[in-house]
Amino acid sequence: MATAKTSVLVLDCSAPEELAEFYAALLGASVRRGADPDFVEVVGQDGVTIAVRRDHGYAPPSWPRPDDSQQAHLHILVAEADMDEAEREAVSLGARPVEARDNSGPRDVRTYADPAGHSFTLAAREGREGREVH
Repeated sequence: MATAKTSVLVLDCSAPEELAEFYAALLGASVRRGADPDFVEVVGQDGVTIAVRRDHGYAPPSWPRPDDSQQAHLHILVAEADMDEAEREAVSLGARPVEARDNSGPRDVRTYADPAGHSFTLAAREGREGREVH
């Protein structure tokens, strides 16, 4: 008999409340605070959860610079017709565009750094509505 399990992607940062608010706004989700002020969850409408945790010695990833590799990133799926709007929204919330390659013409994958320096992408999905974490 298997024991019920769940998982959550946890992003380290220096300011968990602020980073949780960023992702909640970007994903149309809510912030759930527990007893530990250094651990905050972001809960989406479909039950998708990520969390952020305070690391007092946090240093942002240096990707795409070659001296460090990318450790992980969020891949956020967006309806193809909504890519430009999703990009404007992400940037208005504090995301910084990261250009790791030449993107001429329409782009179906766009890479950003969140306010704490973690990379994430907005990726177009034909015929899909809304956004989900992948």
